[in-house]
Amino acid sequence: MIELTNLTKRFATHTAVDNVSITVGKGETMVLLGTSGCGKTTTLKMINRLIEPTSGSIRVDGVDVRQQAGPDFRRRIGYVIQDGGLFPHYTVAEAIATVPKLLGWNETDSQQRTRELVGKLQLPESLLNRYPAELSGGQRQRVGLARALAARPPVVLMDEPFGALDPFTRRHVRRELFGLNELKETTVVLVTHDVSEALELADRIVLMDKGRIVQIGPPDELLNQPATDFVRDFLDI
Repeated sequence: MIELTNLTKRFATHTAVDNVSITVGKGETMVLLGTSGCGKTTTLKMINRLIEPTSGSIRVDGVDVRQQAGPDFRRRIGYVIQDGGLFPHYTVAEAIATVPKLLGWNETDSQQRTRELVGKLQLPESLLNRYPAELSGGQRQRVGLARALAARPPVVLMDEPFGALDPFTRRHVRRELFGLNELKETTVVLVTHDVSEALELADRIVLMDKGRIVQIGPPDELLNQPATDFVRDFLDI
């Protein structure tokens, strides 16, 4: 579903991402893991063209992303960030329906989809007319995911989606969200620095350091066959 080939991003004299190649299968959850500044968020943002690469190529569902207009492409990719990334002046209902509205869905279909997702994410319909400031952190994160899933995108990108939550809520919300059948059928790329989160959620982990891939593989492989001392130390094996 996603192919990154020899992807590089330089900012002035700093190389943030250095010759990274990754293939993400359809329906796979791939976790980009590493220390702050290792290039994982830059890599994620290049996938949906929030940042343009210096060199290399990105293909989503077989099509080079540069062959498509950035805004049009991003409407087809779900995107979740810390605390949901909600507009403060949009109600919950308006936030969830943002992308369907941009894609020209009619009002009936948008409302039906909004209520469907609210139910799946165990949010009361009484929240639909509330604003983000009136929600808890866990509720804002659920609304952010509902917005990302509203138009049924084949790919969802997540940048530290649970980072703003306290540890108890973080564990509860991520288990609830990743238990959704809808998300299990979606290709997910998730950025985190949380080792336990990566081990729990990933089909495969890409461990990065200084813009490069140190090791890529299923969680058990990294735990049982660490490629370097950095992998062993980072995972605290």
